[in-house]
Amino acid sequence: MATLPARIIHRSIARDWRQVYAFASRPEKMPRWAAGLASGLAPDGADWIADGGSIGQVRVRFAPENDFGVIDHTVTMPDGQVIHNALRVVPNGDGAEVMFTLLRLPGMDDAAFEMDAAQVARDLETLKELLETQGDR
Repeated sequence: MATLPARIIHRSIARDWRQVYAFASRPEKMPRWAAGLASGLAPDGADWIADGGSIGQVRVRFAPENDFGVIDHTVTMPDGQVIHNALRVVPNGDGAEVMFTLLRLPGMDDAAFEMDAAQVARDLETLKELLETQGDR
C-alpha cells in the first residue's frame, strides 16, 4: 500500500486555541474563511451539502465536536470519491496553531497540487485575520 505525498500547511493565530476551534469548527462559519465553501453549507442530517461549482454538489461530514481541536472532515464528490481532510487546532503558547494536511491525490499534477496548497494557505490566512482582528463575530 502506497502513501500519498503530503504537505502540512499551518498558521499561528494569536487567540486561545479553544476559541479558534469553537469558531473554525462551525460549518455555518466556514464560508467566512474557506473560499471553497463561499457559497455556504446546508445541513442534511449528519452531513452538510456544499455547492462544488462545476463539479456539482458535494457532501461534507465533520468529526463530532471534541476536546482535542480535531476538525477532520470527509468530502464525498458527486462521482462517489471520498476525500479525507485532516484539520487540527492545537495550543501554541497562549495562542493556537491551525494545521491542514494536504494530500496529493492520485492523478494530480504538480501545478494542481501547488494551486491547492496556495488556496489552503490563503484560507488559513483569512481565518487568522478574522480571529485576530474581528474576534468571532
